Amino acid sequence: MRYVASMLFALALAAGAQAAEVGGVKLADKVSVGGQDLVLNGAGIRTKVIFKVYVGSLYVPAKAATAAAVYAKGPRRVQLNMLRDVGGEDMMEALSDGISQSNSAAEAAAVKAQSGELAAILKSIGSLKEGNVLTFDYVDGGTRVGLNGQAKGTIAGEAFNKALTNVWIGDKPAQDDLKKAMLGG
Repeated sequence: MRYVASMLFALALAAGAQAAEVGGVKLADKVSVGGQDLVLNGAGIRTKVIFKVYVGSLYVPAKAATAAAVYAKGPRRVQLNMLRDVGGEDMMEALSDGISQSNSAAEAAAVKAQSGELAAILKSIGSLKEGNVLTFDYVDGGTRVGLNGQAKGTIAGEAFNKALTNVWIGDKPAQDDLKKAMLGG
């Protein structure tokens, strides 16, 4: 009987360790960024009009329920698993608009040069295809942009990373239910 109880407990633990699934996308429970293990804080679907655009997920060192708690810890990752094809120009415009709308005018102006660097990186990437994984890793004081596990460029500065991350979890996010989901709600 004790053996059966032990096996059931082990199975329950294993089931809890399985990857999360959102919008048909399997997300790892843990990722490594800058040599540190991060846990999946939450994930949701970004929609535009009626279209599902991507699954946005947030990885942090320890679960966090507020943006302030996320910003207090590092490193962190925002991951976008594309659910449809999106033109490079469209993604650049969406993130640029998101930075402008999710931050104060002064905060957006303070990271204008870095926003230009992001635009150049996204331009070099070109169109994103369904199934692509775009990552924004904040580590060592910079935002590392990656596509499908390959580094595409780094943008210096904590202020830029915060302004970019505000697009998803700031006071004026691009989508309220996505913010709630990424913050584990």
